[in-house]
Amino acid sequence: MSIVTEDDFGALIGEERVLIDVRAPVEFGAGAVPHSVNAPLLDDEQRRLVGITYKQEGSSAAVALGENLISGALRHKLIERWRNIAKNHPNACFYCARGGLRSTIAQKWLAEAGVDIARIAGGYKALRTFFLERLEHPGNHMKPVLLGGRTGVGKTELLVTLSNGVDLEALANHRGSAFGRHLDEQPSQADFENRLAAQLIKHDRLGATFIIVEDEGKHIGRCYLPAQLADWFASGDMVLLEAPMDERVRRIFAEYVTAAQQIYRRRLGDEAAESRWRADIHKALNRISKRLGGVRTTQITALLDDACRHQRMSGDASRHEAWIERLLREYYDPMYDYQVARKTAPIVCRGDCAGVREFLATRYGDG
Repeated sequence: MSIVTEDDFGALIGEERVLIDVRAPVEFGAGAVPHSVNAPLLDDEQRRLVGITYKQEGSSAAVALGENLISGALRHKLIERWRNIAKNHPNACFYCARGGLRSTIAQKWLAEAGVDIARIAGGYKALRTFFLERLEHPGNHMKPVLLGGRTGVGKTELLVTLSNGVDLEALANHRGSAFGRHLDEQPSQADFENRLAAQLIKHDRLGATFIIVEDEGKHIGRCYLPAQLADWFASGDMVLLEAPMDERVRRIFAEYVTAAQQIYRRRLGDEAAESRWRADIHKALNRISKRLGGVRTTQITALLDDACRHQRMSGDASRHEAWIERLLREYYDPMYDYQVARKTAPIVCRGDCAGVREFLATRYGDG
């Protein structure tokens, strides 16, 4: 039965091979390898019981208990699940916490059922160390480029079309502002770091010489960039994307009102969606109220409430554009301009989407 060693980790991640994580769900939730599927040998309660037995009676008793807990129909069902994953992904691999007992048992049971797949030496711990080392030394043959611009200019829309782009907001499941939360929770910090490291590894293996990321700062919601990686990003050239105010307002309206309300309705139903969306926007306003100031907070809140009432009565959501424009002009624009003025990264280009795309293609081989 084969083992994937650290020498193969780069290829494993770069090829986006599906991995079968046999750790308990609570372990998987705390941090996992990208493109992995949690098909645990032991569930959370079983793991707890085996752990107690290990501490009190030793390894042999713990293994015996595990064998007893996973027997008969339960074992057959688990092996069938592994077999189906391996059928759809023939180059899949097993991993557990440290590459020890659980992945060895899973590999053995599946082999006895006629399917041989590899397991990862050192398990999640070894892969996690591999990811962290990459985040500490991200450069290799690549250099960073920061894509900046005021809120609503379309940075993410451009970034996701670039072959050398890394979408930090997607990896963090957050749109990078006080209003940027999604209904789904953000990943754990470990998962965010693992996903980011995997992206860097993938681009490096594809021969990228430049990595283009949005100018996010160090925090994206509750996720944050490791210090050395943040410093590396900040050392890159700055490209500023520009767009007129009316275009920015339409873009923010489309994403944060129209699209967001549709998501809320699909997830929560028509009755709960409007009140939950409105409450979440109010919470976001409250989060920036100190910086925004009491008077402006009151005025923008009034515009928001008026737009919500009008939408409920008429179905017309267009009045939301009024509070969006006020926020852009009086909060986000001054804050971003101040931040850009303090940056040391050279601004090598500024322009509209077409101009920036052409510049990126000419200078960095992307576009």
